[in-house]
Parts: sequence; structure tokens; C-alpha cells
Amino acid sequence: MSLFEIRAAVAVESVEAVDDLLIEVGDERWSLYEDVIARRAWIVGVFESEVAARASWNSLAPMLNETGEAVVRPLDVIDWRESYKLHFKPWKIDRLHWVPVWERETYALPPGDEVVWLDPGMAFGTGNHETTRLCVERLVAFDARRRASTRVIDAGCGSGILAISAAKLGFASVAGFDNDPEAVRIARENAAINDVPDRVEFFVGDLTSGFSGRRADFLVANILADVLRRFSVDLVGAVAPGGVLVLSGILATELDAVRATFATASPSASIDTRTLGEWADVQLRMP
Repeated sequence: MSLFEIRAAVAVESVEAVDDLLIEVGDERWSLYEDVIARRAWIVGVFESEVAARASWNSLAPMLNETGEAVVRPLDVIDWRESYKLHFKPWKIDRLHWVPVWERETYALPPGDEVVWLDPGMAFGTGNHETTRLCVERLVAFDARRRASTRVIDAGCGSGILAISAAKLGFASVAGFDNDPEAVRIARENAAINDVPDRVEFFVGDLTSGFSGRRADFLVANILADVLRRFSVDLVGAVAPGGVLVLSGILATELDAVRATFATASPSASIDTRTLGEWADVQLRMP
């Protein structure tokens, strides 16, 4: 099976704007790569035909600024998977590492550390987006002595990276749900890659049905600000007394509105927020 790659250089100063645009467009055939050391970036698309590649580019290009010439080249499936390796490198927070699965035999993991193996070919992504990092940092910061007795729920789990990370950090009870059955299937496959299929429960559900019969001591929801606000009562109600609710997927410009909504939904909770680039999170500690 042949595929076609279309690639164009992007000004480093425009990376955040292009990233936001791709999220808004929602076409998963497009990706954004950045070499922060060389200060270079590219927008890359993979399509089933050259015609489809050029047609998609012609629709996208008018919304972009300062891009180089788009170059199309044939690409087989093996080359497509290999292309990720040029841009996808390991990263870590504290003692938890996120490493591409093709480095499984060679990566030197320090004693006592844990690793999440990532395979972009399995739609796992790199976990390196600001919204994911904000959530992971909250998980890492949680008291290690309490993890074995803490129930974690990842609401809107997508490919499962946060739930799997929680299992690797030693949270004994971890569940994740998504309203997309395909996302749940992929999350289960990713759990198997990471040798935690029996430690994370993934299932199909939404922000109402997903909490049926369940409460979390640590609930994380990396979704979109408008969805978080719409389901604020459901999210707050799914957290046990004394528990933690972490919200992400929030643009910094939306932070005040999200914080105000959840302050109303849980007036007695203590709230703190952080920003990373153009993104933010909100953490509530329940009384």
C-alpha cells in the first residue's frame, strides 16, 4: 500500500498558531513537527493519493502564514512509521519516562524509574502536548504514599496515555472511559503494549454514564473548556470527599471562565491553576 506525504516548512514563531489551527481543523492526517534545537518546524500530511494530499493542502494553506513550498513524495507504510522516529524523542517528568516503543531494547531506564512506551503508529501520540503534560505533572506531584489507595478516573481518556501513566506511577485503581469505541479499543491495545492490561479498566462512556456507580479520589479530564463547563456538576459530583479534580484542555484565554464555573459548582473546594504556553489547567481539592 502506497501513501503520499506532503510537507512544508513553518516559521518557528508560528508553531503555536499552526498547532491551534490543526486542533480546530481536526484532520488527523496532518501533524506538526518542531526541532527546538535547530529552530525549525514542518507541517506534514499523509494521504492515500497525491490528489488528496494536494487538495487538502490547497484548503489548509490559505489559513497558514509564512510556510515554505509544499513538497509531495510517495511513501510506503514502513517509511511513514519511520518518519515519526525523526521527530519523536523520549521525555520525562521526575521518575516517569515516555519513550517510543522502538527504543524498548536500547533505552537505559534508571533503576527505580518507570516508563510508558508510546507508539504513534497505534494512534498513541507522544504525550508531549501542553495539556497532557499539565495533567501528568499533577499525577506525578500526588503523594506517592497515598497512590496505592487512590482511585483514578481518566474522563475522556482518548488513547489512554494518562490512565496508563497513572498505573505506572503506582495508582492501584485506574479506569478510563471515552465516548468513542475506537479510542477505547486503542487505549486497551496501548495498555497491553505497556504490560498493564489488568491494571487499567477502559470502557465506553460519556460524562454522565461514565461515572455511573463510580467515584474517584483523583479525577482527570483533559477535554475542551466548553465541555468541561457544560458538565461541571457531573465532574464535581464524581469526586469523593477530600479528592482531587484536574481539568485540562483549556486555553489560557478560557481559564477565568472555567475557574468561575467550577468555583460555583463546588464553592468550598480550594482551587489553583497553572499555565503552560497557551494552555492552562484547573485543580480543585474537595473538602
